[in-house]
Amino acid sequence: MKLDTLKSLLEIDSPSGFTEKACQYISEVYQSYGYETELNNKGALKCKLGENPILALSAHTDTLGAMVKEVQNDGTLRISNLGGLKLQSVEGEYVRIYTASGKVYSGIFRIDNPAVHNNREIATLPRKYDNMHIDLDEIVENEKDVSKLGIEVGDFVCFEVNYQETKSGFVKSRFLDNKSGCYILMELAKHYKGKNIPVELVITSHEEVGHGGSTGFSPSMEELLVLDMAVVGEGCAGKETHCSVCAKDSTGPYDFGFRTRLVALAKEQKIPYKVDIYPYYGSDGSAALRAGYDAKVALIGPGVSASHGSERTHRNGIKATLDLCIAYIDDRFGL
Repeated sequence: MKLDTLKSLLEIDSPSGFTEKACQYISEVYQSYGYETELNNKGALKCKLGENPILALSAHTDTLGAMVKEVQNDGTLRISNLGGLKLQSVEGEYVRIYTASGKVYSGIFRIDNPAVHNNREIATLPRKYDNMHIDLDEIVENEKDVSKLGIEVGDFVCFEVNYQETKSGFVKSRFLDNKSGCYILMELAKHYKGKNIPVELVITSHEEVGHGGSTGFSPSMEELLVLDMAVVGEGCAGKETHCSVCAKDSTGPYDFGFRTRLVALAKEQKIPYKVDIYPYYGSDGSAALRAGYDAKVALIGPGVSASHGSERTHRNGIKATLDLCIAYIDDRFGL
């Protein structure tokens, strides 16, 4: 299992509301397998594997990020978060700022007065949006200098992903939540190339801010299988090498019959899996149900440690999730 498309997708900046290039890349991958694609007004990408799909599989390509909130008098930038950004995780990280005119600038996200030789309190200071800033990699002394670059309030701020694969099979990167799920959808498109099955693959663009799955699915949809990261941590069953089947998250239980069929298939085909409950979690499935879709919803995904930070999964967990998707589709449609 090659992860080339995962790496390429991760390297495309796509915080919530800024996913056009990422969706274009996924669309080109789908089209290379002979499929047609459709982008809705909200920015969700749809690919039908057959007419009148009754089963949808979804993943979100939007990630955490930020926007420029303020250009300060000294030429540094304050930010406003997009999604559940953890400031302690991105401190010291390299960033890219995308202007409305299409220019891209680099910088570093830091706490104010960041030199340990000049700030004796630096280790104990709370990290907050009003005491952290971006230092641009440009010679700027004031707000006017920044304005000349074309940087303005509302410009998107994107964090370096730092992608790596290890010989032992681990995959390390920011934003495996949820580009690992998007990778699985691309692999499914390749696997079912040339088949005509009532399935659609939907890439959403606003999951990290809560409303990604509220639109974008065909009216014929009866079942929605959401692919998203599985929680790894104290009190949770998830493992990086396994696929987790979520029984319940903070928004309530997922469909019992759908979930138990997935578990039965995992057992039958010896796919490594865990059943889990996520205490602080919502998904595109949650948004779809709130929006009124009359569908049975299930949620699965590869275990991802350190969610919303410098994340890590394992190729075995990705493969297990892909295998369970294939097992369900084959079983559902008698393939």
